Amino acid sequence: MFRNQMPRYEVLSEQAMETLDAGWRRLVSEIGVEFLDARARDLFAAAGQTVKNDTVHLDPDFVLEQVAKAPKEFDLQARNPANSVHIGGDAMAFGAVYGPPFVRQGDVRRDATMDDFRNFARLSQAFGVLDSAGGVIAEPNDTPLDSRHLDMTYALQTLTDKVYMGNVVSGTNARDTIAMTEILFGSREAIEETPAIISLINCNSPLRWDDRMLQAQFEYSAANQPVVLTPFILMGAMSPVTIPAALVQQMAEALSGIALSQLIRPGCPVVFGSFLSNIDMQSGSPTFGTPESGIGLLCTGQIARHFGLPFRTGGGLTSSQVPDAQAGYEAMMTLLPTFLAGANWVMHSAGWLEGGLVSGYEKFVIDCELVQMLQHEFTPLEVDEASLAFDAHQEVGHGGHFLGAMHTLERFRTCFYRPFLSSSENYERWMRNGAKDAAARAEDVYRKKLEEYEPPALDEAVREELEAYVSRRRTELGD
Repeated sequence: MFRNQMPRYEVLSEQAMETLDAGWRRLVSEIGVEFLDARARDLFAAAGQTVKNDTVHLDPDFVLEQVAKAPKEFDLQARNPANSVHIGGDAMAFGAVYGPPFVRQGDVRRDATMDDFRNFARLSQAFGVLDSAGGVIAEPNDTPLDSRHLDMTYALQTLTDKVYMGNVVSGTNARDTIAMTEILFGSREAIEETPAIISLINCNSPLRWDDRMLQAQFEYSAANQPVVLTPFILMGAMSPVTIPAALVQQMAEALSGIALSQLIRPGCPVVFGSFLSNIDMQSGSPTFGTPESGIGLLCTGQIARHFGLPFRTGGGLTSSQVPDAQAGYEAMMTLLPTFLAGANWVMHSAGWLEGGLVSGYEKFVIDCELVQMLQHEFTPLEVDEASLAFDAHQEVGHGGHFLGAMHTLERFRTCFYRPFLSSSENYERWMRNGAKDAAARAEDVYRKKLEEYEPPALDEAVREELEAYVSRRRTELGD
């Protein structure tokens, strides 16, 4: 887990923040937020909020009272304690891509399979720069819809020993994820004391929390497992086109979802979520890695700190269909502000292609290099007598070179970041080695990682209990 100790890059003035505050207050009170689950509406009504059909009109001060109950920071345990993470403060945790139904290997774009899911889980375990495989690293279309969440959760639990995300397709799937996590960690009490699952709850923007997401939210919040309450906003489609309007809507949606979690279980951990970009106003297609999304991301960090909440945003996002130059610069356009804003939970850190429709093997490797380089860049610089290297100047003198200086010889192995993907070979050597571009080298890297992969150790009795649970539940679900 990376600690980002650099200063935060804040772009909103005090007056701008006051204007945004007034905006979300007006949205939740005058327009209201839809909650398509009767239990949610009942909780709000019992707390004195106005409910009209499916819409809850919220008192902004009540919302802030609920938000204040959420912890500013919390721990998330992995089955390997060395891979446990802290969410909040200066901590940044990175997870792989989430949700694509397709994969890309080289020139081939195809439906994702369960084998792909397992491969991406193995790669997530193999790359130390990632703290989590995430959740739905790729949607395994070759497995039954009703029970594939069992296979995915089992893969995350056995092929990795890092933190993982819970399934949120339904309340049933959430209950299964919790039950399997109880098996892995020994008891319900063990995971309630220190959470072990983090789950994405998306708002159906604008201003609607749908029933399936809410069912999952009820299960996870009741079990004290953190949920990432995330408005899914593409400006021009799911929000007005202006960034301030999108930010106000994002605040209204995220804060209302957080308030619900605190009504379900006061003090349960939550994350202020953001997924904010825009559409192409010529084609209507979603676009990623845009300047607007970068500005929104920086603002989101400032807003989350304003409310005293850990936050999720960023990742290696791109609209590109292949792992080309566009994919690289758009990913950096999102990842750099992710670090500048100090995001605490970073989804889609590795593998995102084609607007999130594709999990890319080569892109996965390229993104891991980007994240690792940024972690190096955002490590505070040590300035002391040794780093000033006065003795090296004494040794080399005027007009010499430092290649053989003692100061260099003592530090040459660690003085600079060493990329595992980039090439700095001269042209002749590069040609002799196959003239491979970044995507081709990335293919070599991921294939080697998969060949060398070894699954983390797991108690055999726990494995058997998990397998028995999956088998039983698959039968009960009719698959």
